[in-house]
Amino acid sequence: MRFFVRLVINAIALWFTTYLVSGVHVTPFGDRSIVPTILTYLLVAFIFGIVNGIVGTVIRVVAFPLYILTLGLISLVVNGLLLLIVAWVSGLIGFGLTVDNLGWGILGALVLAILAWVIGLILRPLFGSVRARA
Repeated sequence: MRFFVRLVINAIALWFTTYLVSGVHVTPFGDRSIVPTILTYLLVAFIFGIVNGIVGTVIRVVAFPLYILTLGLISLVVNGLLLLIVAWVSGLIGFGLTVDNLGWGILGALVLAILAWVIGLILRPLFGSVRARA
């Protein structure tokens, strides 16, 4: 349940990010009706979770001295690169996320993180109360 909630939070945050950051776009598969669009956002959020979990962890461990040296500011660049990797992976599939360049990737990753945090603050208590009743 926790994985699904995190996936939905990231998909919603990604949807808002595409509206706020003009250099980040999502191209749905098939026609532009609501179901393929929602599935595309969920798939891109799933890919983002996998890339962030595997590649992001490796990069953060290897770049740990840079995190200390830059007081954590390198995380903006790392998250932007991770967003570019997600765009590349989804591009291999033929649809999904496109990021214009690294600058838009950094801004998109920053907006995505802030929105996911805010949406998580709203949705987690709702799903937490459902889990407590079950």
